This record gives sequence, structure tokens and C-alpha cells, in this order.
Amino acid sequence: MTPVFELSQLSVRFGPKTILSDLNGSYSARATGLLGPNGAGKSTLINTLLGFYQPAAGAARVFGFSTRAEPRRIRSLVGYMPEHESFIAEMTAVSFVRMMAELSGLPPDAALERAHESLYFVGLGEARYRALSTYSLGMKQLVKLAQAIAHGPRLLILDEPTNGLDPPARERMIRLIRGMRDSQGLNIILCSHLLRDVEETCDEALILKDGCIVHHSNLAEERKANRRFLELETYGGDGGFADAAEKLGCECAVSGPGRMRMVLSEGFEIRSLFRLAAEKNVRIRRLNFRRDSLQDIFLKAMEGSDGRL
Repeated sequence: MTPVFELSQLSVRFGPKTILSDLNGSYSARATGLLGPNGAGKSTLINTLLGFYQPAAGAARVFGFSTRAEPRRIRSLVGYMPEHESFIAEMTAVSFVRMMAELSGLPPDAALERAHESLYFVGLGEARYRALSTYSLGMKQLVKLAQAIAHGPRLLILDEPTNGLDPPARERMIRLIRGMRDSQGLNIILCSHLLRDVEETCDEALILKDGCIVHHSNLAEERKANRRFLELETYGGDGGFADAAEKLGCECAVSGPGRMRMVLSEGFEIRSLFRLAAEKNVRIRRLNFRRDSLQDIFLKAMEGSDGRL
């Protein structure tokens, strides 16, 4: 199967400044989350995949096509929802989406038909003849999504799709993205500073720092591989509970009187802690169970990396 996108020793420079440095990898997940702090190179990578920036060294390919040699072919296969709006304010939504579909290669009649369909799909069917200047921020985000899918792309690139949305509007956007991923067979690259957006929509995460890939993971497999965490609050006993738990195969870190965080080994059963508590005359007052979140993974990548995978 042809990867969605490939990076081969890709470097991008603006004048003397290196923005992306020696990126490598082949990515085939249905939905890839692109994460990193401001200035990490996320937008530069997106613009390079779209063929807007030329590599200073190495290469990038989308569905097997070179961004250097075949940018128009790539752009016909890709829908792009930019972070910042660039509307013609007095155009109606349907006129704007039709124009964008024509620019993506559709003939006028087909572009108009797809404009109506995409606006209905995102929930703007009743408002499609209104001027864009009258739209709320949430509606404008939906118009940006509609124009990105109007020409029927194979890959959808979403740059901060929930930026500025209130909670109900954000949930609506997330449902649309998941629906397109699952039912329409679209591949998605989602760039966001909100880890929750990536966690709720993506199969894998690509984390950038200082223009380098510092972490790449299959999110489902990463969660399985990360061991289980327990946060405990106890009362009583002689203070030997943590040492005894260590001997059972737990890693313990005491954070205060009667408070500790444990990492459980594979196959460890929680009931063993309750038996141990009874033996040590310790009462377990609170027990929270969790696994590593994407936030944990992201912070580890930021703190534990030297800037290169």
C-alpha cells in the first residue's frame, strides 16, 4: 500500500535559518496528528507537503508523488483547511465554496453541485446563501471545512480546526472529522495545539520540536505499551507499605504522607495491594487508576529529547 506521505532526509530552510532538519519516515495511518510547540515546524511541514515550500535537501512525497516535481497533482488529491481565514466577505458561502472547488480542478457545474453537498454535510445548508461577513466564527470554520472537501480529496489537511470554537461547536467539529475518517475513507492530517483534539480523532501522533521529529507513535499501541498507573492515598500502618509494594513488583514514588504513585507491572492484580494493606494495617482511602495520556507522551517527548528522533 502506498503511504499517505513519506519524508526522506527532508530539510527546509528560509535563508540561513533551518526550519525543518533531516525528517524521515513513512506514514500510512488513517488519521495522523501533528503536534509540537509554537515554532516547531508544523506549518512548514504542511506547506512543504502541499508543494508551497521547496526542500533545501531531501524529499517529500504524498501518495507516491513528489512535492518537488508534481505539486499540482498532489494539490488535486488534497483538501486543505487553513488555520487563518481568507474569505471574500461579501460572497455567499455557496459561491465561495464553488469557486474553491473550481480552483481545485472541478468543472463549474460539478463544482456548484459539490458546493451545495459539502455545505449541507457540515450543517450550513440553510445558511449557504448568506454573505460570509454575517457568519459567526463557528460557521466560518465550517465553511473552511466545506471548501476543503468539496472536490473529493483523498487526503484532508486540517490546521487548527477547532481554534476559537466554544465547547458545543468544538464537539460538532470533532464529530465531523471522526465521521469523515471512519465512513468516507479519507486520510487526515490534523495539526493542533490541543492534545485532546488529536487524542479523540487520530490513530497516530507525530511530534515536532525545533524542526525535528522527536516522537512518532501509534496511539493505541502506545497506550497498550505504557504500564498502568495508580495514585493512592493511605492512612495508618508503620510506613513500610511502599517498600512491601516494591517487592511485589510495583514501582512506587511517595509524594507526601500517605500519598504515593505506583507503576504496576504487567499482570499485576489490584487485589494484591488490598491484601498487602490488610497485612500492614493500612487503610486505602483513595485509589485512582489510569494509563498514560497523550499529554504524558507529549511532555516526555518535549523534556526527554535532544531534538532528534
